[in-house]
Amino acid sequence: MPIVGPVTAPPAPAPTRAPAPGTGSAPGARGPRLRTLDGLRFAAAAAVLLYHFAARDSTAWEGAREAGEGTPFPSLGGAAVYLSLAPELFFVISGFVVLWTAWGRSVPAVVASRVARLYPAYWAALALTGTLLLVVWPEGKEVSLGQVLVNATLLQAAVGVDHVDGVYWTLWAELRFYLLVVLLVALGLTRRRVLAFVALWPLAALAAEHSGVEALVTLTVAPYAPFFAGGMALFLLWRDGHAPVPWLLVAGNAALGVHTVALGKVATLDRTTTFTASPVVLALVALACFALVALATLTPLRRWDAPALTSLGTLTYPLYLVHLFWGWWVIDVLAGRVPPPVALAAAAAVALGLAWLVHHGVEKRLNPPLRRGVERGLTDAAAATTAVLRRARRRTRGPGAPRTGDGRPPTTAPVPAPAGSRAATPPAP
Repeated sequence: MPIVGPVTAPPAPAPTRAPAPGTGSAPGARGPRLRTLDGLRFAAAAAVLLYHFAARDSTAWEGAREAGEGTPFPSLGGAAVYLSLAPELFFVISGFVVLWTAWGRSVPAVVASRVARLYPAYWAALALTGTLLLVVWPEGKEVSLGQVLVNATLLQAAVGVDHVDGVYWTLWAELRFYLLVVLLVALGLTRRRVLAFVALWPLAALAAEHSGVEALVTLTVAPYAPFFAGGMALFLLWRDGHAPVPWLLVAGNAALGVHTVALGKVATLDRTTTFTASPVVLALVALACFALVALATLTPLRRWDAPALTSLGTLTYPLYLVHLFWGWWVIDVLAGRVPPPVALAAAAAVALGLAWLVHHGVEKRLNPPLRRGVERGLTDAAAATTAVLRRARRRTRGPGAPRTGDGRPPTTAPVPAPAGSRAATPPAP
């Protein structure tokens, strides 16, 4: 799933001077907006759209084939198959941005931020796609109302229910990554811990994949862990300055990403398209996912302050969510009646229009209050749980033990050692 919301965060702009290695300290000022990442996110969504409309095999183009037009985009489609790796670019961006937004924040704040970013636009897009497939264009895909309702939880993959829209598979990967980040936040984010996590997590995911144990594959977000982890390492480079270890981790995760994902795409593309993809080019595109994020964040390009990039970035998530079946429906209506480029342009225009409506009609209205409500609810629940545990500990001590004002046993003041005697050596900490 694409990372959602403008690419800005409360903690840590990149410091002009790197903090002491391993401290993990972050400046308290509000982070700058990386508009280049906004633009890169939108480019990735546009790439997914082009892959689905120009390269992916679909009955939506049947009208064009019946009209004797053959494959709608024989040249464009052959190039667009490599854009099937655009979701992996989203994962690298997500690793960078989610770690950025989590640094220096509490668990309730991180959970609330992710819930508010993810669900309102998703519910709106699910309602739009569900209505299309249940009412307007049932031949587009067979779905049921129950399936739509289960999909509203975003946990359909966990309970064995098919996605209403195939693009939702990335959201399941993102959710599992968010859970791992929340666990890191609960443990305490430091530079050393993140470096260790970035080094070990992808290897654990690779081992889980080879083990064949589905639960381990799910928990480790295999095989996409290297892309998220590489984005996290790039964040540390942006935040703390260049250093050998993070760069080695970026390179290692990029190589692992080529091994675990890119080379396996060949068989997938053989099933879903009529084009033959080159494993070498797929490997280069996978490496480009890391390189593009590095260029957008670690070079002078990061200072490109074009507000239009942020405006486009706000449409990324809803565009990704609504484009597939609504676009295919438009193509199904127009194919054979207008030239294929016109049908493709119309499908893209409808998807962009729906994305604009979802962002301005849903996200901008619901995200802020939902975030505040979830954070307040989780904070209150944590406080109540802490109070219950504190009372339980007091009861286990028994009623007769003396207490100080805050409920703790009183401490005994040390007795001064007699003159001329040697004080006891305190135990090692």
